[in-house]
Amino acid sequence: YWLSDLPAHTKLKTLVRLAKMRWRIEHDYRELKTGLGLSHFEGRSFTGWHRHVTLVTAAHLFITRLRLKNPKAAGAA
Repeated sequence: YWLSDLPAHTKLKTLVRLAKMRWRIEHDYRELKTGLGLSHFEGRSFTGWHRHVTLVTAAHLFITRLRLKNPKAAGAA
């Protein structure tokens, strides 16, 4: 079941698309943590943390753009 506060006239297709966005967000966050090292920062300064998160985000953008540009090669090693 899904609870929503969207208007009653919202189309079913829109509701399904919005519900599936949660899976995409969770998948991206897991990829950021496990594959790209988001959770590996052990520093103590905000500046260091900010640089780490910025680099991880840039790497995620790069990987995502590669995946979108050539979807057949996404699973290739």
